[in-house]
Amino acid sequence: MKKAGILNRHLSGALAGLGHGHGVLVCDAGMPIPDGPRVVDLAFRAGVPSFAEVLDGLLAELVVEGATAAEEVRTANPAATALLESRLPDLAYVPHERLKDLSSGARLIVRTGEARPYANVLLRCGVFF
Repeated sequence: MKKAGILNRHLSGALAGLGHGHGVLVCDAGMPIPDGPRVVDLAFRAGVPSFAEVLDGLLAELVVEGATAAEEVRTANPAATALLESRLPDLAYVPHERLKDLSSGARLIVRTGEARPYANVLLRCGVFF
C-alpha cells in the first residue's frame, strides 16, 4: 500500500501511464467530458474536492511543461486565475470553446467537485530529465 502521494488507485494508476506530451485536463464539476479520454471522477459534493486541492496534488507528482486555461477565467473567477498563475508561470490562455475542443485530445481527465466557473486547466506532461 502507498503511504504518500495520491492514494486514489484509479488516479495513481492513470498518472503512472502518462508520458511526455500527454494531456491531463483538471476540471470543475460543470466541464463537459468528451468521449475518449480516460476519466477519473473525484467529485463528491459541490466544492469537494476543490480544484486547488486536486491541482496541487497532481503538480506534486507530475512534470508539467505547459498548461492552457480558458481566457474567461480571468474575469469570471479571479481566485482560480491567481491559483493557476502562481502554480503555472507559463500558462497560456485560449477561448473556453477552444479549451473544450482541446480536452478531447487529453489522455486523462480528472473531474473535481469545484463549483466555481472556468476552474479548468489542460496540463501537458514533460519529462524529469
